Amino acid sequence: MEKQEIYDQFKSLEDQLQEMLVQFTDLQTEMTKVFEQNAELGIENQHLRDLVRELQRTLPQDPETQQGLSKSRQILEKLYEEGFHVCREFYGTRRKQDEECAFCLEVIYRDQ
Repeated sequence: MEKQEIYDQFKSLEDQLQEMLVQFTDLQTEMTKVFEQNAELGIENQHLRDLVRELQRTLPQDPETQQGLSKSRQILEKLYEEGFHVCREFYGTRRKQDEECAFCLEVIYRDQ
């Protein structure tokens, strides 16, 4: 091998190494950006989770999910427990000897 060929090979290798260094630096810069963005998103995600938890604690729940029965059905249930019919057939009349009424129970507890 001649000296010129050896020099040309070293020059070519040097150029390749410089190109690889540029690519490595670019890749390192991009990875740094990705890691920074990932950290920012993680922090933002945690803040949003905290906000959702806070809102769930402070907002009133739907009355039906909170107590099982809506306010109107709770009133009907109370009337029924006091001995009155709440069904369409006998509404407002006294239940004899506090017997159970399937119609009243259907009105109070349907869709539960």
